[in-house]
Amino acid sequence: MQILTNYPLIAALSAICFSQFIKVPIAFLLKKNTTWALAVSTGGMPSSHSAGVTALITALILNYGWESPYVAIAVTFGVIVMFDAMGVRRQSGEQGLVLNQLIIDLQNLKIKSNESGESPKRKQRDKHIKEYLGHKPLEVLFGIFTGIAMAYLVRAILNYFNY
Repeated sequence: MQILTNYPLIAALSAICFSQFIKVPIAFLLKKNTTWALAVSTGGMPSSHSAGVTALITALILNYGWESPYVAIAVTFGVIVMFDAMGVRRQSGEQGLVLNQLIIDLQNLKIKSNESGESPKRKQRDKHIKEYLGHKPLEVLFGIFTGIAMAYLVRAILNYFNY
């Protein structure tokens, strides 16, 4: 049965929102630095990029079947998004880690040379480069599982309410 609402869009956006929200309790359970800012940040477990595109792909398959050109477009788009989340964005984050450490080291040298009294951590915070841009493969994998589950959940909810 084809759902009359834009089920693929609802599934994709629901997966993204759920993935972003669930990052906070997961970080807490993994005993990582936890703030509500994680809910709107990039990186982390699960990948909302992967969850969103996988929910879209799953919803399109459920609505139109594997042979649909919509599925072909979404799968191609999804592969690019997930590869980018693990590749380019991850590398940018790792470079951010190195650059932030260089900033701290240079500020420590500068402070030692002129004994200014301002703490290096305060100065480093002012020039901080975002470090968590991309995803580890495990985060992408859990994003895929989240996306598939959300597509089925949204479909069940919409069917329950006869949309």
